[in-house]
Amino acid sequence: MANVHEGIGDRLRRFIEDQVVFFVGTAPLADDGHVNVSPKGAKGSLAVLDEHTVAYLDFTGSGAESIAHLRENGRITLMWCSFGDRPDVVRVHGRGELVFRDDPRWEELIGHFPAVAELPGARAIVVVHAMRVSDSCGYSVPFLEYRGERDLLVQYFGRRDEQFHVDYVERKNAVSIDGLPAMPLPLPPRPA
Repeated sequence: MANVHEGIGDRLRRFIEDQVVFFVGTAPLADDGHVNVSPKGAKGSLAVLDEHTVAYLDFTGSGAESIAHLRENGRITLMWCSFGDRPDVVRVHGRGELVFRDDPRWEELIGHFPAVAELPGARAIVVVHAMRVSDSCGYSVPFLEYRGERDLLVQYFGRRDEQFHVDYVERKNAVSIDGLPAMPLPLPPRPA
């Protein structure tokens, strides 16, 4: 049974910040729409802003399901599970708010991600306002060994110019698989 907390206290914050991967769950309103779960985890791309707010830097990928669902209804769940000695699972259920590169809040929020802020492919910051914070046992979660960060996204977008990124987003991130609007077009430029 889950333990429900009033917010993200120090113990949960340390646990969240120690994990190298987390998962994002979103869904459209339509009964026949596709539920989406996405792994996230570039080191330094997540920040606990306060006891009720978490943010992560979202990078361009082969789809934009989470962004489309957040634009439609704002519902989001973040989940962390320990693959190490401590068998914990933490979930934050909340309302997600999208901050795109042309939003005046971008400059302030991007400062929470100094290790990854300049990586190519950053397309949005997702701010999650927690409505429910819980933890539970992860007794059946296997032990896994962290071997390091992948640099494939950096290599892929790093050897191309910004126009390639803009074209890629227009081709692959404009709508969800259910036809919902995802990334706003034209893609806002990278801040100077």
